[in-house]
Amino acid sequence: MQQSFNEVLQNVKFMFPLNNNIETLEKHKSFIPFEETVCSFLNEVSKVIMKDTEAKQYSDVITFGFFCRKANIEQIKKSYDGRLNGRLGRGLTFHIAPSNVPINFAYTLVAGLLSGNRCIVRASSKDFPQTKLLCKIFNVLTEHKEFEEIKNIFSVVMYDHSSEVTEVLSSIADIRIIWGGDNTIAEIRKAILKPRAFDITFADRYSFAVFDSDFILEQNESAMKKIAQDFYNDTYLYDQNACSSPRLIVWKGFEEKCKEAKEKFWLAIYNNIIGKYELASILAIDKLAAEYKCVVELKDVKIENSEDNLITRIKLPELPENITDYTCAGGCYLEYNTEKLTDIIPIVNQKFQTLSYLGINADELQKLVIENGLSGIDRIVPVGKTADFGFIWDGYDLIESMSRKVLV
Repeated sequence: MQQSFNEVLQNVKFMFPLNNNIETLEKHKSFIPFEETVCSFLNEVSKVIMKDTEAKQYSDVITFGFFCRKANIEQIKKSYDGRLNGRLGRGLTFHIAPSNVPINFAYTLVAGLLSGNRCIVRASSKDFPQTKLLCKIFNVLTEHKEFEEIKNIFSVVMYDHSSEVTEVLSSIADIRIIWGGDNTIAEIRKAILKPRAFDITFADRYSFAVFDSDFILEQNESAMKKIAQDFYNDTYLYDQNACSSPRLIVWKGFEEKCKEAKEKFWLAIYNNIIGKYELASILAIDKLAAEYKCVVELKDVKIENSEDNLITRIKLPELPENITDYTCAGGCYLEYNTEKLTDIIPIVNQKFQTLSYLGINADELQKLVIENGLSGIDRIVPVGKTADFGFIWDGYDLIESMSRKVLV
């Protein structure tokens, strides 16, 4: 069995450390959440990122570095207000990161480490420079004596779609964290876990935004530039592939105000992306197919005029209950005008994740979700913050879920 195990792992590329450390990970003890050496290591990672010339080319890497800084980690720990006392990591965690968001592997790794676990993280097999850069930083830092032990508590690996490798790594895991679509989750769940092990899954989700028309019309040129960049970070930065990227925009206001606000908003968006965002050919075809699908299957939709295909806008006269069936990446947006936010109630289901907003009171939106018992919407954040990672994600508290309470 052991020979077979090692043979399977020959198909795995170890990004950090540069050698196979799986056996060491299995034998290592769990530790307490927010363990001191782990926190110090993450802070050093943050310092290196902030000074690294290459890192400055990738805004998502810089954001990750900012997340790992000492002040932020301490603030997160403090927010648990003693609830982590008497807790230990559950053991060995196996994380399967999504293929289309380069930096996700690093966030899920941090969640696993800070909850007290050893971690095996499968990064995307796509050739993302962000993955190589961060693993290079990890490797350099762990050459320092104070961080040598870090090599024994986590591993970042890459491998092509291989059920054999997934089965082997699943067989030794105490928790398996799956970031992917519904089909990915179903396929990975075919790999059997240990009797006490369990999955934490992040399935297909749908996110949308609510904009107040009057608010947009009140903004000056400088404010609109910031809004445009924030929206870019939510959408075009990840080709609109992130589960938190808005697909639908609900415009609140009278019809004429909505029309004026949309013209102002989309002009600012276009001026921000032109020359900066390159639409892949396959996405251009997908967007055209999405337009045809909406025209054929939905009543009285309108394809809005645009300068080119960088922005695709489809105006809906009403919100269909199966709106999640009409999604496309690369800058494709459904739009709906309303004077009453209660119009969204019938369409919100468990697939709905993030609601972003401009000019709307967040407490008002939370009240709408709670008082109407909506089965979806786990996060309500301002535009520009949809991709910000937190340890409460899709309703899971990752630190508490991945650690265990030793009861006295």
